[in-house]
Amino acid sequence: MSPINLQSTKKGVEISVLVLPRSSKSRIVGIHDNALKIKLTKPPVDGQANEECCRVLAKYFGVSKSQVTVVRGVTSKNKRVLIKGVSETDIHQKTALIIT
Repeated sequence: MSPINLQSTKKGVEISVLVLPRSSKSRIVGIHDNALKIKLTKPPVDGQANEECCRVLAKYFGVSKSQVTVVRGVTSKNKRVLIKGVSETDIHQKTALIIT
């Protein structure tokens, strides 16, 4: 069981994400309150942080950026992100080594 809040849908897998904009480097840093915690260099202005979040997740899960979409929390630090082309098992395997 993954410590990350996720749910399979017809379109892909939705995961909970906590973003920290305006950091020195964009990267996944851990898990916080059942959400994947991601630091982003971009500010939360004009969707820049959301785009960077999608880019970081796409690279981490090995999918194209177009397969990652913010579906809830567009203006919030707490987001729900849809990732197409992956399964719950894929996410469990990739996040198993993340230290909280």
